Amino acid sequence: MNEPPLALAAAEMPDSKANISRLLFFFGIVYVVEGLGQVVGLISQPLTYYLKEVHDWTPVQVTAFLTVFNLPWIIKPLYGIVSDFVPLFGYRRKSYLIIANLAACAGYFWVTELVAPTDIAFALMLTAYAMAISSTLCGAVLVENGQRLSESGTFVNQQWLWYNIAAMTAAVVGGQLVQRLDPTTALHVAAAIVACAPFAVIGGTVFLIPENRTRVDLKGMKETFRGLMSAFERRHLWIVAGFVFLYYFSPGMSTALYYHMTDNLKFSQAYIGLLGSIGSAGWVAGALVYRKLFGGLTLKNLLNLSIATGTVSTLAFLLFWNEPAAAVISFCAGFAAMLATVATLTLAADYCPRRAEGFSFAILMSIINLATTLSDNVGSFLYTHPFNRSLPPLIVISAAFTAFAFVLVPLLRLGNKRQGESVELHERMEPLGPIAR
Repeated sequence: MNEPPLALAAAEMPDSKANISRLLFFFGIVYVVEGLGQVVGLISQPLTYYLKEVHDWTPVQVTAFLTVFNLPWIIKPLYGIVSDFVPLFGYRRKSYLIIANLAACAGYFWVTELVAPTDIAFALMLTAYAMAISSTLCGAVLVENGQRLSESGTFVNQQWLWYNIAAMTAAVVGGQLVQRLDPTTALHVAAAIVACAPFAVIGGTVFLIPENRTRVDLKGMKETFRGLMSAFERRHLWIVAGFVFLYYFSPGMSTALYYHMTDNLKFSQAYIGLLGSIGSAGWVAGALVYRKLFGGLTLKNLLNLSIATGTVSTLAFLLFWNEPAAAVISFCAGFAAMLATVATLTLAADYCPRRAEGFSFAILMSIINLATTLSDNVGSFLYTHPFNRSLPPLIVISAAFTAFAFVLVPLLRLGNKRQGESVELHERMEPLGPIAR
């Protein structure tokens, strides 16, 4: 006798909850390691200070140097398509994750022995590729399980909550290293600390990812190829891609702000590190508030809210005059950035077609990385040359670009789509019109 659907759902619920709990733990581990291990993580301030003090580099030179490490993040679709099509040792995700994190460990241990910028660049490039591959595969796990369990928004929020908890720690430790050690020693100690972190991801990959063994077969490759083709044919996915590029392309202030705090405001390196931690605390607060207040918003309303808070928090940098003001503004900027991240990545995850999750999500993440990279370089150029190291004009332009995203939201035609709702279900319940088909 067949069980009624409600009985089946009740029987499956404990297993679903257990899977969700394991995945939340896994995403927490991975993003703690990313918060520490990316070039913008623990090593960021020691590296920037080293290049500025030891080699007397300008903001444009430092930004150009750091831009090199964005290349592995821009070509993330390559890693996604390989893992979608070619299982390694029987797994599409697990094996690649283990190898990538071993490579990250090796790269950071290598940095501890280097002093020349060119040599450091080669070693950090290895870590950048490793972290980008790990992030891509983690994104594929998120999309696969987020769509299956209708928990995309929850998983995105979990990732960035723990990323920023790690970033808080990284900012404080990085600032203290720079304050207490000479530039070269601070760089090497930071690299040694980070080198140990990826081992945690390896353990999480082995024990927490619910992935069945598979093999390369013609039927599976055909299904993956159909999923890949649907990614290119889904017009709404291209609209989402265009939106996230324009959303994230606003002249960046990160390097310019560092030079402004160091040279104009005369903040200590320890306090600059503390401000980074306060900004990350804003991200954490945003994640916690999201769980309580914003998880039930429609995706369109969440996007509009994130644009509003992002515009206001950017303009607040016009009041970035002293240490107390800097602390409040950094916290608010982190809070706004968290809402923007959850909104845009949930949007991206919900529109990825099945069987090409790694490729599709990586495409959208690469677009975000490309936009961010271009914006950072444009911001540093404007700050150094046309604005003659004056921050206010850069702030106003950046805020204007963020506010422009309001105009773009209606193009998505989201209607009343809920966060985490699969696009197939949403299109059946509320047709989106010719542009989205």
